[in-house]
Amino acid sequence: MLKQLQSKSYVFVGGYLLTAVLGLTGCDSTPSEPTSDNTNTPETTAQPVASEEKISAGEQANADFQDKLSGQALLNALKQGGHVIYFRHTQTEKDYADQLKAEMGDCSTQRMLSETGWKQARTIGEGFRKSAIPFDKVISSQYCRAWQTADLAFGKYEKNADLNFPKAEDYTPEQTAEMKAQLTPMLTTVPTKGTNTVIVGHDDLFEAATGIYPDPQGMAYVVKPDGKGSFQLIANMLPEEWEKLE
Repeated sequence: MLKQLQSKSYVFVGGYLLTAVLGLTGCDSTPSEPTSDNTNTPETTAQPVASEEKISAGEQANADFQDKLSGQALLNALKQGGHVIYFRHTQTEKDYADQLKAEMGDCSTQRMLSETGWKQARTIGEGFRKSAIPFDKVISSQYCRAWQTADLAFGKYEKNADLNFPKAEDYTPEQTAEMKAQLTPMLTTVPTKGTNTVIVGHDDLFEAATGIYPDPQGMAYVVKPDGKGSFQLIANMLPEEWEKLE
């Protein structure tokens, strides 16, 4: 959705986000029939394939975010431990609000990881192993797309209902405050010495706690708790960047 700095590739123009109705996932789309070159056919006005829409404050914050550490400096910091790494689950087959019908024990009622999502999760895990980034706890929401991302990437996870979002598509201020209250303690808890804590959750909770909407799916933010109830955002990472971290 958004322009990302450095290697993130999104297009943000004049305060507006340019989105194209192209490349939709799923198996419902079929190729359109080719049109014949018939000069007797009346001309038709081409329909636009792109539209402009104003982005939210959280999306703007995601677009504007600049890493405080990157490359070798970031890797060295992660190897020393003391960070919370918050992942938005990797790519799903479709992107829609499923919380109204989702049953936690039934993956068929939820959005599921796509083949790309499976590959992204494995890529993240391979990056951690290649760079020997230490981690202890891996905490996941109860949604299938979150714990499956954690399992594919890290081989373990513990589910925590505090990482679930309310059963509503449009959140009230009270619900947003509740999500912030649920996630903030996890972001401010200092990990076991010499390790990092991994959280695999969703976009709305992270936005509620930080003001940043993490996009696209698979985006991670590296958080540094200060041990005094606060934290600093250090960097954001796309799935493929973990293998290139050096």
